[in-house]
Amino acid sequence: MEAWTVTSENVLPAGRKTRALLATIALSSPRPALRGRLAELLWSRRPEEQARASLRQEIHRLLDALSATNTELLTVTRDHLTLKPGLVWVDVEEVMRATVLQPASLSLLDGDLLEDLDGVDPSFDAWLTTERERLRDRARNVAEALLREQSDPETTIPAAQRLLQIDRAHEGAWRALMRAHAARGERGMAIQAYDRCRSVLADLLDAAPSVETQKLLTEIRGPASNRVPLRPPAVVEPAPPEAEETEETSQAADDQTPPDSGPSRGGAHVGVLPMQLVGVTEEDAHLAPGLAEEITTALARFRWMFVVSSNSLARFAADNRDESAIRKAFGIDFLLDGTIQRVRNRLRITVRLLDLRAGNQVVWARRFDRQTNDLLSLQDEIAAEVVAQIDPEILLIEARRTSARPPIDADAYDLMLRAIPLINRMERVPYERAGEYLAKAIAVEPDYASAHAWYAYWHIFLVGQGWTTDAKYMMEIAGELAERAIILDPFDARALTIAGHVRAFLHRRLREASALHERALSLNPNLAMAWALSAITCAYAGDPEEAERRANRYKRLSPLDPNAFIFDGFFTVIHLLKRNFEASAEAGRNATQMNSSLSAGFKPYLAALGYLNNPQETEQVRTRLLALEPEFTIRQFLDNAPFERNEDRLLYAEGLRRAGIPEGAKQLMAEVSLAS
Repeated sequence: MEAWTVTSENVLPAGRKTRALLATIALSSPRPALRGRLAELLWSRRPEEQARASLRQEIHRLLDALSATNTELLTVTRDHLTLKPGLVWVDVEEVMRATVLQPASLSLLDGDLLEDLDGVDPSFDAWLTTERERLRDRARNVAEALLREQSDPETTIPAAQRLLQIDRAHEGAWRALMRAHAARGERGMAIQAYDRCRSVLADLLDAAPSVETQKLLTEIRGPASNRVPLRPPAVVEPAPPEAEETEETSQAADDQTPPDSGPSRGGAHVGVLPMQLVGVTEEDAHLAPGLAEEITTALARFRWMFVVSSNSLARFAADNRDESAIRKAFGIDFLLDGTIQRVRNRLRITVRLLDLRAGNQVVWARRFDRQTNDLLSLQDEIAAEVVAQIDPEILLIEARRTSARPPIDADAYDLMLRAIPLINRMERVPYERAGEYLAKAIAVEPDYASAHAWYAYWHIFLVGQGWTTDAKYMMEIAGELAERAIILDPFDARALTIAGHVRAFLHRRLREASALHERALSLNPNLAMAWALSAITCAYAGDPEEAERRANRYKRLSPLDPNAFIFDGFFTVIHLLKRNFEASAEAGRNATQMNSSLSAGFKPYLAALGYLNNPQETEQVRTRLLALEPEFTIRQFLDNAPFERNEDRLLYAEGLRRAGIPEGAKQLMAEVSLAS
């Protein structure tokens, strides 16, 4: 829930009850909301007099919050409350007014209505469920009618995607998307749409695609294929033509590719078992399946993972937690499990990640000690941190496993995995090899969104490190790759945030970059990369306070992120812009110690040192920076710096100048002095 004035001032009340009160009044508009009904909704467990007294207190808090608008928005009488017509815009009203001829407001429907107000009161929850269904039904009917009117693939695809934003489990929309991609000759994208459909149905409904959808997949794939494999099969030598199929080989093939058991494109298959309870009463027993469901839902937002329904695992594991049996039954690569232990008013939750392909080896573990004041918030926080931390962990494990195999006939997914750890090394020869892998991945599978996104990411550092003689051309290529990635998969949060960083760092289109980052975070609010890259975009835009908030969010989600040598370096820039040079230098010191090959980490660090009296450290850092980028000058920095505010660019440049970076042009000193 959000509440803003026309001048972008946040007037959202702090308390959840006050927010729920405002939401109820807004959704009742233009009809008045009766006081008695409001008291019943928000305090259903209290006697009537106590409920009405609590309502009076919340009305005062609401009026106080809205007083910042300097306008009387709320009419309060003895019997009812109502928002004055014409003074308030409510997004739900816009969605309810949508038609086939004017469907634009359907884009406002992103996520569940008032999802941050679940649990306010049982009566309010029941009312909210009804409101959500009413809103979804209206939006779904309009989107379905809009999709039925489309006959061209170019218009069918956005119409189907619009409907899937409203109802992810709408098989008719998934089939329309598959047909449209197939009609455009994008067979791989059509198959990918089926994979996503199956994953969504398994996660939300614990069901498989209908016979009609599977039949459509068979038609798209062609007569030679009548089922979808669990993952790309291992590379094996083809059998001689005269070899006959034995009963054993036939059975082995059936075991390897069970009907309709998983996506065709590679990716880690992950499952989450309910936590084991230790010293927890029956009253808190719901925590075990509840936390597993939260983690499962959060993992499903990562496009490259395939997540097994936690309900399926819970039923299977009720009497048997044998990891080997679970792997055999569900084809899982990684399994999350753990324990929940209560000690008075605190919960200790221990979570571990098992690599089932490596003999159930524990590859990640974390312990959470939290107060039990708000169990729903506790589940959200733990789920967010767990998935944010295991995402890069699993990605690197998959990359190491792929790199250990010969690169013969590698598919696009394997090639992409081989490239990622080479990018992180920031060493020129391995880095160039990573670019070759990504280029080959796109050649092998031209409609693979993730490969395009990572290749765009690769170009960012190619330019940033000064490893290209034609930076302008490489910036154009990066932009094209990023655009292609989000066209191929507009729901891939990682691709969107990488595209945002390309727009910000290379193209200086900060408003477009911010919009892409916000879209990424709405799709996956637990993607640490999106928080970090959106933070540096805010810094470039001249808002170091918001940048620091987002960077701190990234750090809370993933404190030991493999990309910390990049993302932690953003704190160096943020503190520099806030003129906290000691903190900036400390952040730069820490980031560059993690990887001394990234030249971008040394630049703000050196600028901060320029304002401090530490000549020995300044000389050391300048020497290391110029060893990485011998041609780096202040002129070059000013020509390429993505900062929107001139004062930020000049502050940064002056620090570099004081630290001994050469000017690069005779007239530069006079230009900067004049600008100052």
